[in-house]
Amino acid sequence: MIQSGLIYSRVFSGCTSRSESQILGAMSKLDKVVAESRKNSEARGHSYREQALKMYPWICTKCTREFSRENISELTVHHKDHNHDNNPQDGSNWELLCLYCHDNEHMRHLDAAATKVNAGNERTGTHATGKPFANLKDLLDRQR
Repeated sequence: MIQSGLIYSRVFSGCTSRSESQILGAMSKLDKVVAESRKNSEARGHSYREQALKMYPWICTKCTREFSRENISELTVHHKDHNHDNNPQDGSNWELLCLYCHDNEHMRHLDAAATKVNAGNERTGTHATGKPFANLKDLLDRQR
């Protein structure tokens, strides 16, 4: 804001230096940036986050923590199917979660993807191959 004020004051103060065209060019760039910022702000108002905050109470679905205008930035919109492009207008793919529960939900999803469960309800996936206690009995026998 200060820079734009300086630009305007230099232009309107009768500055006739060679850099006046540069100043006018900077003003048009500034006007474009301001217009784009306003347009993006309006678009964000119609985003799924804004829709979800209008649609649902400001309570975390998992831990039931309540939110107010002061801490609403800590409340996030979670996509239940983990597809951020799936944004139905009825909000059926959204749930409001606090930052902590949202992070926990995504970690659970990543853990489930890394570890599969087969038909016998046994966990499959990557297992540790090291055996840190393989020689423990021998070591203990040597100390006696």
